Amino acid sequence: QEWKNPFATWDPQDFCNISEVVLPLDTYWSPPVFILERVNGQNSDMNYMVLMHNGSFNSTRPFQVTLTCSLMILKFPFDTQTCNLSVASFLYSVTDLVMKTRRAASESMKDSQSFLLTDGEWKFTNLSFIEYTEILDDKGFSVITYMISMQRRPTLYILNLILPTCALYLLDMAVLFGPSSLEEKINFQIAIILGSSMLAVILNNSLPTSSNKPPVIGIH
Repeated sequence: QEWKNPFATWDPQDFCNISEVVLPLDTYWSPPVFILERVNGQNSDMNYMVLMHNGSFNSTRPFQVTLTCSLMILKFPFDTQTCNLSVASFLYSVTDLVMKTRRAASESMKDSQSFLLTDGEWKFTNLSFIEYTEILDDKGFSVITYMISMQRRPTLYILNLILPTCALYLLDMAVLFGPSSLEEKINFQIAIILGSSMLAVILNNSLPTSSNKPPVIGIH
């Protein structure tokens, strides 16, 4: 966060060339902001800010938060999800407080990619944002919404679910039209049914549950 206070200025030459100081966050007024989609999180212990001689404040406070996000898993495991992170301050209307992004979307995306170093299930694909005014009770409030796009890596699901399921179906067809006796076909069919049931249990535990439409792989 960066903001400016014209009343907190000084001449560095009058104070031993000191051009900046580090102060507790509650020393001066700081803009109170909230993450609208936040349901849980851990607040930062870095409650300090840097004050420049020209009245500019700079506060860097890392947060670890859990957000709500609507998932569309119709194409699971080949799906791409977009989650919003909205930053707003509903204590001051837009006439008193206006929030602006300091960096362009391309710069923010480049920085985000440098921080996301884990090779997990999700791959970070895009970051964009919009600045708008939210109207509540006939008052406007400044809001910045970051739209984060993530793509699921399907390799694990292909190896553990899709390929074994296809192999069972091919084996089922081979046994059904093969030259085996009726008794052998029945035994093979029972084994295939048991294998399909185990895969169905694994699939049920792996599928996400928050979606308006079930995934195609779960329907079939």
